[in-house]
Amino acid sequence: MFEFDIQHRDGRARIAQFHTPRGTVTTPMFMPVGTQGTVKGISPQELTDIGSQMILGNTYHLMLRPGEALVAAHGGLPGFTAYPGPFLTDSGGFQVMSLGHMRKITEEGVIFKSHLDGSLVNLTPERSIQVQEALGADVIMAFDECPPYPTEREYILRSLERTERWLARCLTVKSKPEQALFAIVQGGVHEDLRQRSLDLTLPYETPGFALGGLAVGEPKEEMYPAVAFTAERLPENKPRYLMGVGHPEDLVAGVALGVDMFDCVYPTRTGRFGYALTDQGRLNMNSSAPRTSMEPLDSACDCYACRHYTRAYLAHLIRAEEMLGPRMLSLHNLRYLHRLMERARAAIAEGHYFSWAASWAASYFHQGVPEWFQLALDLGSSGHAENVNPRVDDE
Repeated sequence: MFEFDIQHRDGRARIAQFHTPRGTVTTPMFMPVGTQGTVKGISPQELTDIGSQMILGNTYHLMLRPGEALVAAHGGLPGFTAYPGPFLTDSGGFQVMSLGHMRKITEEGVIFKSHLDGSLVNLTPERSIQVQEALGADVIMAFDECPPYPTEREYILRSLERTERWLARCLTVKSKPEQALFAIVQGGVHEDLRQRSLDLTLPYETPGFALGGLAVGEPKEEMYPAVAFTAERLPENKPRYLMGVGHPEDLVAGVALGVDMFDCVYPTRTGRFGYALTDQGRLNMNSSAPRTSMEPLDSACDCYACRHYTRAYLAHLIRAEEMLGPRMLSLHNLRYLHRLMERARAAIAEGHYFSWAASWAASYFHQGVPEWFQLALDLGSSGHAENVNPRVDDE
C-alpha cells in the first residue's frame, strides 16, 4: 500500500504508479478539486469518463458543512459523493492564508471565524487529522500554515518551524494505516528557508511530500526556481505534490522538474467564467468570434462537449446564462488537463518529453516562450537544479 513505482524517466520528468487502497493512479496527474464534496457542475460518472484518477476534498469546508460525522456515516467521501476512486483531503492549512482576515494563529492551532455563520472554529493539528480520518481519503495532508506572498522572511522561518511541530503532532494522533499522510515543505521563494524546511521535514519519512507555499501571488520567475530547488531534494522514490497549481503551463513546467501531482480549481472556475483551455491558449467564449463558429472547442479533444457541440452553441449558452454552458466548459477544461498529462506521460515513456514540451509551448505562448518556462525545461532536461537563480535577501 502506497508504493510508488517509477516506470519511466526522461531527465527529471518521470512516470510512476502510486498504489492506494482505492486503486492505483498513474503520475504525473492532475487532480480535480471537489471543495465541498463535489467538483462544481460535474457528476462522478463524468469525472470517471474524462479520466480523473484522484479527487480532492477540503477539510475546512466539509468540517463546517455538512460536518465530518455525516460524511463518515456514508462510509467516507467515496460513499458520500458516489465517486469510487481515490481521494486526497487538504488539511485546512490553505484557509489559514485565504481567511487571513478571519483567523488567529497560535502554537496550539488556528482559530477561525466561520465564513458561514461567524462562529469561532478551533482547528488544530489533532482536529485536522480527526476530521480527515472521518472523511476517509486515501491521502491526507499534514496541518500547516501557508504564508501569503509577500511575507517577511523572519515570519516565514517561524511559520515553517511551527509547521514542523504541527507535523509531529499530526503523526502522533494519526491512527489509520490505510491513509497516507503527506508532509508539506514550506519556505516561500527563499532557497535557504526551503532548505531549512527540508531539513526539518524529510526525517519524518512520510509516504509522500508536498511543495507548499507556492502559487500564492509570487511571480513565476520566483516560483519556479523554488519548485526546482525543492523538488530535486525530495526523495526520488516518493510522490511529489505541487499544491494549488493547475494552469496548463504550470503542469508542463512542473512535470519537467520532477513533480508528480497537481491540483487547482482553475479549470472549473475558468470554465464558469466562460473560457475554454486549448493548446493555442485560452479561448474566450464571451467574445464575438465563437458566436458563429461551427467548429468544436478543440478538434483534438474527445470530451462530450467537443464531440457534440459547436463553439457557436456553447457561446450561445454562455450568453443566455444557461447552466449547461459553464458545465460543458468545465468538463472540457478538466479533460484538457487530463489529456495534457496523458500526452506528457506518453512523451516521457518515449524519451522525448522535452522536445514535446517545447513544441507545445511554441503553440501555447503567443508572445514567445517566457524565460521561466524555458529555464524549467533546461533544468529538467539536465537532470539537476543547482544554483537556480537564488534569491538574495538583505539580512
